[in-house]
Amino acid sequence: MQSVQGYYDGTTIRPIGRIKAKPNQKVIITITDEFVEPVKKNQSKGMRGALEKYANPRLAEKENGAWERAAVEKYGNL
Repeated sequence: MQSVQGYYDGTTIRPIGRIKAKPNQKVIITITDEFVEPVKKNQSKGMRGALEKYANPRLAEKENGAWERAAVEKYGNL
């Protein structure tokens, strides 16, 4: 048996963190009198653009063909 913390979002009971449960596995749910701050879902399109703040536009041109140049440097022009 394992203990898992979670919260009720108004529609579904959601665990906080990962759980080790199999589909159709029976669970026991205990409702406490404590409240948590709701988990905010990232409204972006997945992880796309998550590192945009670190992008350096001046290096973008160097990225084009970088793999090919590195392969020629390492292995020569075969």
